[in-house]
Amino acid sequence: MKIPTTTDIPQRYTWCLAGICYSSLAILPSFLSYAESYFNPAFLLENGTSVADLSRFERGNHQPAGVYRVDLWRNDEFIGSQDIVFESTTVNTGDKSGGLMPCFNQALLERIGLNSSAFPELAQQQNNKCINLLKAVPDATINFDFAAMRLNITIPQIALLSSAHGYIPPEEWDEGIPALLLNYNFTGNRGNGNDSYFFSELSGINIGPWRLRNNGSWNYFRGNGYHSEQWNNIGTWVQRAIIPLKSELVMGDGNTGSDIFDGVGFRGVRLYSSDNMYPDSQQGFAPTVRGIARTAAQLTIRQNGFIIYQSYVSPGAFEITDLHPTSSNGDLDVTIDERDGNQQNYTIPYSTVPILQREGRFKFDLTAGDFRSGNSQQSSPFFFQGTALGGLPQEFTAYGGTQLSANYTAFLLGLGRNLGNWGAVSLDVTHARSQLADDSRHEGDSIRFLYAKSMNTFGTNFQLMGYRYSTQGFYTLDDVAYRRMEGYEYDYDYDGEHRDEPIIVNYHNLRFSRKDRLQLNISQSLNDFGSLYISGTHQNTGILRIQIPGIRWGIPAAGLASVIHSHFRGMNL
Repeated sequence: MKIPTTTDIPQRYTWCLAGICYSSLAILPSFLSYAESYFNPAFLLENGTSVADLSRFERGNHQPAGVYRVDLWRNDEFIGSQDIVFESTTVNTGDKSGGLMPCFNQALLERIGLNSSAFPELAQQQNNKCINLLKAVPDATINFDFAAMRLNITIPQIALLSSAHGYIPPEEWDEGIPALLLNYNFTGNRGNGNDSYFFSELSGINIGPWRLRNNGSWNYFRGNGYHSEQWNNIGTWVQRAIIPLKSELVMGDGNTGSDIFDGVGFRGVRLYSSDNMYPDSQQGFAPTVRGIARTAAQLTIRQNGFIIYQSYVSPGAFEITDLHPTSSNGDLDVTIDERDGNQQNYTIPYSTVPILQREGRFKFDLTAGDFRSGNSQQSSPFFFQGTALGGLPQEFTAYGGTQLSANYTAFLLGLGRNLGNWGAVSLDVTHARSQLADDSRHEGDSIRFLYAKSMNTFGTNFQLMGYRYSTQGFYTLDDVAYRRMEGYEYDYDYDGEHRDEPIIVNYHNLRFSRKDRLQLNISQSLNDFGSLYISGTHQNTGILRIQIPGIRWGIPAAGLASVIHSHFRGMNL
């Protein structure tokens, strides 16, 4: 039998067969691309209609939705194990996720430390039992390993609630044990027929949150037929912490704060914000350090060549608010070492003045009681003093206060700011109304200015402080407490003939109010040779043009005793 060849087939049939073959090849891939896995229920039971829905197994490695106990990790930090609800999703949450997406509720967001108030999208979903984290928080990522039951969440540092280094929750604070305390100092000298002794003590009792303290001193002298002995009770007070207010309560003898008004002694009650309620990393003023990390990176901050902060940040924006600089002046050098080997470097100029506060920090100080002074020329009027300071955005600080007494009223408002390369500055104005010892009434204003600047290139710290009293009618609470317009305060010693001899230790004349005061402080680093510092003060009382200039300089040599020279010229009437 002869097998036909292509030469035996007519030409028109050859072209027809070729067309059929090419058409079949073109159609075949389209059928393959739509092929899906299918589980036939009849393989399990003869009546396949009674078998549970098997469609979820047709999607490959997909797991059923439900509650799973997983290890929760945030930015490579283990948070804890927790039961979390998962739902099926088509969103990519990792190759090993099993097609599941965790449901975030408000409790879970708080567990991972998310600052929910910073994201409007979360505010709209706060009552939702399954919040879409990826939609609400830009740059957030979720990776779920179903086999390991590990949920990895990456959130930009700026989206997290601030957690300061060294922070300890208040519920873990301890009030201490009941205790008796006694600190004392005793010195004496005996010779040539003279005996002199001095004793000082600070004693106290701790019971629960209460602290009772007493501070006193004793002087004794005997010689050449003269004898003196005196006990001075410097102060007695009781105090305790008010944790919800991050404050201290003092009842008894004490001194007011001196950040805004000049400090004065009192016997009464004081409630004030305490920096001791904050971790070391949040005490005092420090600028907020902001930046953007392109990858997971190591963040290092240096001041004057020393590392003062180091941490790891996730990709995205970050904000460091728990910085604790080692000094009040000195620019901050920021280094970001990216995981891919790249490095970012930039400098944040930093200077501070006493009143500056961190952004968001609020401090208050309230005092009510009798004016208390060791000066016998002054009375003890009842007074109230209240002050407040608030840290604002852009490194501004607003502050103000008042002093109220029967014969005195003062109000103060001020503003301060870290100016970056230009240093730091504060300016405030005080308006006061006074009634003095002669019943004369006065009204005046005072402007106070403070400036500080560090020049790291030269190792120089420069601080200029000026007071200017624009009118003669400005007086302080301390001035109003004097019983007479003019007078001396005496101390007594004995002369060679054993007679009491008065020594003038203080003089006041309220008829000549202070007009202006200028103070200058400069320190210069000399590297291995220590440092050089110069300070000077100039004060003008107005009417008599009495000038009290003073200059003080010293060279504390490294490893050697300090060499100090002082010069002061007193007033000449």
